[in-house]
Amino acid sequence: MSDTATDLDLSAIDCEGFVRELHALRAEIDASLGKDDLAHLYKLERWGRACTAVGLATAGIAPNPLSALALALGRSSRWVLMHHIGHRGYDKVPGVPPQYTSKVFARGRRRLRDWADWVTPEAWVYEHNVMHHSHTGEARDPDLIERNTEMLRDWPGPKALRYAGLGVLSLIWRPGFYGPNALRVWKARGASKQDQEALGHYDWATIARSILDPEYLRTGVLPYSAMHFVALPLLFAPLGPWAVWSAFWNSFLGDVLTNMHSLAVVLPNHAGDDLYRYDDRPASKVEGTVRQVISSANYRTGGDLVAFLQLWLNYQIEHHIWPDLPMLRYREVAPKVKALCARYGVPYVQEGLFARIKKMSSVVVGKTAMRRVPARPMTEAA
Repeated sequence: MSDTATDLDLSAIDCEGFVRELHALRAEIDASLGKDDLAHLYKLERWGRACTAVGLATAGIAPNPLSALALALGRSSRWVLMHHIGHRGYDKVPGVPPQYTSKVFARGRRRLRDWADWVTPEAWVYEHNVMHHSHTGEARDPDLIERNTEMLRDWPGPKALRYAGLGVLSLIWRPGFYGPNALRVWKARGASKQDQEALGHYDWATIARSILDPEYLRTGVLPYSAMHFVALPLLFAPLGPWAVWSAFWNSFLGDVLTNMHSLAVVLPNHAGDDLYRYDDRPASKVEGTVRQVISSANYRTGGDLVAFLQLWLNYQIEHHIWPDLPMLRYREVAPKVKALCARYGVPYVQEGLFARIKKMSSVVVGKTAMRRVPARPMTEAA
């Protein structure tokens, strides 16, 4: 187990100056928003649609990896759009069509058309945009991976079986954990701080209750399953039973691949022995901004294809500083943020995805631990 004490002294960093320069960068970005951001969004949507088209075109032939992988990428691409549009990333872009704004995309009748997923958009927006981004690395963060996986970390059996448990979790990640957990967090909105913190402590009974929650079955499991595991295979009925059977298995395997892909890319962003978690709230908005940087990790950056395959989470630091930016702007501003961090001495963690997966896995199985910033003394916190 690695040392969990912090070696970062925020008082030694000019946090005010750092955040002031970030504000100046944001002003530059806001002044340049325009048609390039929309063209970039439309291109990524076309890529996702093309993946889905390839998956459907080959789904009725036989169960095959091409169809399953293409369907998986198509579904993941809709999550990417929901992630950034739901964060109001395009609301301020001049000329944006209403269907690409946070108040319209995936809302109401557009839900299944825009983002057919296991979790309802309203629940996910609250769990992710509100709670996770407002409490990153804190006890009230519903996505605090080290705490959420205590069942595996604390299990007395051999580490090999803990790794196996993580593997099983990856197979059922969205329907078995993320979907029901987001709904559980959303239903607890307005609860006390203590009750919200308790949401992150899991046992088998809690997990089972969340999955079997009638509201989750009605709003998540039923519509998703009806669309992807019933309606999609039945499209191939004119081609005969074999085509229907093949389409079902390709859709099912595509969903498993989507689970594995999303867990492998989402979890390492905030889990590793070089990232921080906290036992209290930040002392100020300035400290809160610095915390977003040192509690997040980027992956290797590059062109659109690299980011598309990494679900645009290779710019997680910049995203946690400014959640409401268009995707194109993260690529533009990332080198500037990295340079600012180096100049001010703010840790900026960036590694290849597989290196981050290894670090995340080590935390989940209890081999390592995150850096922990202890709570300030009550007199100081007051």
